[in-house]
Amino acid sequence: MTIPTITLNNGVEMPQLGYGVFQVPNDETEAAVTAALEAGYRSIDTAAVYGNEAGVGRALAKSGTAREELFITTKLWNADHERPAEAYEKSLELLGLDHVDLYLIHWPTPGRDLYAAAWQGLEELYAAGQTRAIGVSNFLPEHLDRIVTLGGTVPAVNQIELHPALQQRATAAADDRLGIATEAWSPLAQGAMLENPVITAIAGRLGRTTAQVILRWHLQQGRIVIPKSVTPSRIAQNIDVFGFDLTDADLAAIDALESDGRTGPDPATFNAA
Repeated sequence: MTIPTITLNNGVEMPQLGYGVFQVPNDETEAAVTAALEAGYRSIDTAAVYGNEAGVGRALAKSGTAREELFITTKLWNADHERPAEAYEKSLELLGLDHVDLYLIHWPTPGRDLYAAAWQGLEELYAAGQTRAIGVSNFLPEHLDRIVTLGGTVPAVNQIELHPALQQRATAAADDRLGIATEAWSPLAQGAMLENPVITAIAGRLGRTTAQVILRWHLQQGRIVIPKSVTPSRIAQNIDVFGFDLTDADLAAIDALESDGRTGPDPATFNAA
């Protein structure tokens, strides 16, 4: 199976569909990532705060998959905004890698006002060739504009909560304006959209699962997406989304499901350290 790629603003190609390990316990992560790799995923998304980088690393090491075939993302946690280089080295140690392909600032935590300095730390890692691309996660337009006006590197990716009930149009438009790829975390709204009648009707007509329909909605609108499951059958189903298309009417019907249905913290006010 060939997964399409998105060319980031620095020319690096990133798989458009990846596998996320948010909320997967470390002792279950090796098996989950192994199942994902066996199903054909090559992009794996983790984070320091998830506490499962070691589990990801074990799965990668045992898989026998060539490093150049993999695209690995991890993230700088809020408490480490003042020491990104040290945090990055710790993540590499846990992952058992000499670099990750994409390193993100996990949250802006605007009340702490350290994300601009943290971004400059990521720029130093990138300039030194220690990571192939750098980006951000959960940044709103005002956070993006602030770091772009520093005059250095424009983030390659902004990973945000995005699903039919929370479409973040203003942030996605800011990403487009600045040449930043939008990546959707919680693309299935942590399961909250899987029984929506509009989506179930489309899925029934196409003979697909509701998760496959939602993922296809993301992909056809050009987003990067990282669904999560620990069930091997669902992991396999979630990558089987390239043999069908939604119609324009299907896309519009799902677009109309916006309800400000956030499942995670609000980046405007989330300041956890």
